[in-house]
Amino acid sequence: MINAMIFAAGLGTRLQHYTKNCPKALVSLNGKPLLEHCILKLKDFGVDRIVINVHHFADQIEAFLESKNNFGMDICISDERKLLLDTGGAIKHAKSLFIPNAPILIYNVDILSSLNLNDLVSYHKKKEALATLNLRDKNTNRYLCFNKDGLLCAWKNDATKEEKIVNESHVNSNPYSFSGIHIIDYKLLDLIEEEGVFSIIDLYLRLAKNHKIAGYYDTSDLWMDLGKPEELEKAELLIKKLDTN
Repeated sequence: MINAMIFAAGLGTRLQHYTKNCPKALVSLNGKPLLEHCILKLKDFGVDRIVINVHHFADQIEAFLESKNNFGMDICISDERKLLLDTGGAIKHAKSLFIPNAPILIYNVDILSSLNLNDLVSYHKKKEALATLNLRDKNTNRYLCFNKDGLLCAWKNDATKEEKIVNESHVNSNPYSFSGIHIIDYKLLDLIEEEGVFSIIDLYLRLAKNHKIAGYYDTSDLWMDLGKPEELEKAELLIKKLDTN
């Protein structure tokens, strides 16, 4: 058994006019909402339950799912209408909705990826990690560092020079960008001490001191963050090009 969670509660402020009257999750890409692209990828992979958190225009997301009969899947809504909880708070808030003792595959709704999810899950099991983050090489000011054993050891921001160090292995570590796709063991939920609104990255950094937080390097052909209008437009053109080939 395996759970999935789609982070769909964000305000989508970077998408400007696209999210003026609808949630980011329902912004269209090639004739389908971003949320539908994510659900179909997870359905093809074979997840048993999907939890979707909602906040901005939450009613529209619920109505969309109802109109599609939940795509024939077991889908639960984690309601954050009263307060947007950030990624870590969202996971904690949704705990009661997951199938107990089954791992949780987490997917940002504005990510387009050709990643083979079987590869990520297999690597996670092989490493016997508490969590495994999918990583990419891309230009960014903020990045996660992984040591020679492929375990999280630091977070750094080149723009502000801020650092969050897990242990001394960060000295010879390799920096990567987090792709917005990750998998956690169910037992991680019982280790969350944080309250309210908090980032899952901060949670990972705390847990990495005593647990395996692994990184899986993704070399798949396609990965795009669709949180900006120009990236959404690039993705439209790319998909149309692929469809004509």
